[in-house]
Amino acid sequence: MAIYLPELDPVNTDFPAPETALAEPNGLLAFGGDLRPARLISAYRQGIFPWFSEGEPLLWWSPTPRGVFLPAQFTPSKSLRKFYRKSGYTITLNHACKDVIQLCADTRGKDETWITPEMIRAYQNMHELGYCHSVEVWQGEKLVGGLYGIAMGGVFCGESMFSTADNASKIALWCFCQHFSAHGGQLIDCQMMNDHLASLGAAEMDRPMFTQALHHLRDDVLDALCYQPQELTPVFS
Repeated sequence: MAIYLPELDPVNTDFPAPETALAEPNGLLAFGGDLRPARLISAYRQGIFPWFSEGEPLLWWSPTPRGVFLPAQFTPSKSLRKFYRKSGYTITLNHACKDVIQLCADTRGKDETWITPEMIRAYQNMHELGYCHSVEVWQGEKLVGGLYGIAMGGVFCGESMFSTADNASKIALWCFCQHFSAHGGQLIDCQMMNDHLASLGAAEMDRPMFTQALHHLRDDVLDALCYQPQELTPVFS
């Protein structure tokens, strides 16, 4: 069955209203445009994100429901706490964002990643502009896990995570939730819900509720130290 999908204007950064997104495939909103910073910022401010494979047109999405974490409520399992104490891992913020983005692409099979060379360049550029941030997990001098995403005030829009050592991405998420909450962050957007996110404690939020929260939080001014490069240490409560 044929479907109608709006094509974005090559010049302006306007998007169709998120509520006009298709139900099947869930959240597909528009195609075309580009990944320049002005368009990406416009997209994330509306709860829209790009997701496409190499060789496909650039596709834009706003699914419902979507997975979210409430960082103040994130609770690591007892086994993860025990593992961290013995792991010897070091966790940092914004020490190697470009490497994290690249490794999120490299650690997936060619048929499984949407992090195309075009996407890598775009998000590395967003990091240079102060919008894209990363958490890194180190085993000695080796980067073994991490995550990255886009900051929108009190919302952090998670893009991807990777792990090449036990529990590394889970520990990155745990540390970031604590840090983000401590500096005024209130919501972490995981975009599309899946079983892995659910196992980590993500909850579902429908589009109207998510849009309302995003509009309320996206212009919040967080503590100036929130994204300064630093070492993160989880707090055991």
